[in-house]
Amino acid sequence: MKKMIAVLLVLTTLLVGCGQNTNNNDDSSTTTKKSNKTEQDASKNQSNDNNKKADDQSKKDDAKDTTEAPFHIGVVTGTVSQAEDEQRGTEAMIEKYGNAKDGGYISHKNYPDNFGAEQETTIQQIVSFADDPKMKVVVVNQAVPGTAAAFKQIKEKRSDILCFAGNSQEDPNLIERVADLVIDPDNVTRGYLIPKAAQKMGAKAFVHVSFPRHMSIELLSLRKDIMEATCDKLGIKFSMETAPDPTSDVGVPGAQNFILEQMPAWVNKYGADTAFFATNDAHTEPMLIKISELGAIFVEQDLPSPILGYPGALGIDLKDEAGDWPKILSKVEEAVVEKGGKDRMGTWAYSFGFTTTEMLIELGKQAVEGKADFTKKEDIKRVYEEFTPGCEWGTSWYVDRTNGTERKNHCLVFQDTYVMGKGYLKMTEEEIPDIYKMLDEYKAKKK
Repeated sequence: MKKMIAVLLVLTTLLVGCGQNTNNNDDSSTTTKKSNKTEQDASKNQSNDNNKKADDQSKKDDAKDTTEAPFHIGVVTGTVSQAEDEQRGTEAMIEKYGNAKDGGYISHKNYPDNFGAEQETTIQQIVSFADDPKMKVVVVNQAVPGTAAAFKQIKEKRSDILCFAGNSQEDPNLIERVADLVIDPDNVTRGYLIPKAAQKMGAKAFVHVSFPRHMSIELLSLRKDIMEATCDKLGIKFSMETAPDPTSDVGVPGAQNFILEQMPAWVNKYGADTAFFATNDAHTEPMLIKISELGAIFVEQDLPSPILGYPGALGIDLKDEAGDWPKILSKVEEAVVEKGGKDRMGTWAYSFGFTTTEMLIELGKQAVEGKADFTKKEDIKRVYEEFTPGCEWGTSWYVDRTNGTERKNHCLVFQDTYVMGKGYLKMTEEEIPDIYKMLDEYKAKKK
């Protein structure tokens, strides 16, 4: 009996112990379940928070996408076939500020390739911007014939619209009357600086290549006269050569072939230390081909750009560098040096057409926003240099030779000359003499 009681006590103890262990396991399971539920709830809350943030960002993005520019800037350029740099400059600014039709700032149109024969169409394209109630600035680059008439009509409709002209091809008196701002390459100052740069590059002679149609254009003829007077002042022999007009019956191929054939004779006649300058872009490429082969000197183009003449003359593929001017210049420079043109061939580091389009659009935008004053040369220079890192610009107001007055809405600009393998010549630091006085003295001397 005693043994049975003892056995029962042991079994009772074991059962109690097992019950306690079972309860502990239940508590642990409950705790685990609670912990898992807490983690799931936390994960769910985090997921909800993330979804809410994503929804908020999406709403912000949608709001941003639907926010329209407060005003519009109309831009008219030639097509890629006639004015590629101006067109590409506009495309760069559309990428920056958006297309007006998509809620951005910029609206772009092209005038006809044959703008001379289709002047009415050109005028209509420009004037049509005045029908947009949000239009505040109209930029035309290059300002071909018809631009002045179009600006006049815009001002009659909407006097609040700023009208900016780049590289005007009309009489200064005509375009200045209706444009708020005209930007032109400073062919007056360049008439002095190009021969001066040639001297720095080792030139002992300077040859100006052109044709009668170009010499009938006042500023081009004036630049030629200043070049001649400057060469006399610097002790450089100045000469002129005539080449066929690319718009004549021989066309561009005939004009270019003439240059290819004549350059060896001209280099032989004037010597390898001769700087050659052409007033026409079509003459530039064949001239560069022969200068590279014959070792003569080339300061810069009529409207300088590293992509004018050099790629075709030296077989340079710039597709991958398109629009990146430092990379373009580096690749052109490498090709020139490889061909033996180090220190003998130059250009502007940035395209005048491309950067002038960018500058006029940006200046117009800042003017409307009250951040820039287009009547100040300092602001014009500042905006130019925003788009041309590392490059210096010179600016001056156009001076009317008949009465000596400055035209405060007509700014002349030039860029420092860049020589392949050497770098900038610091032409913007040159002290410019009284050019007209120098010219008058030279003419008196010739008599």
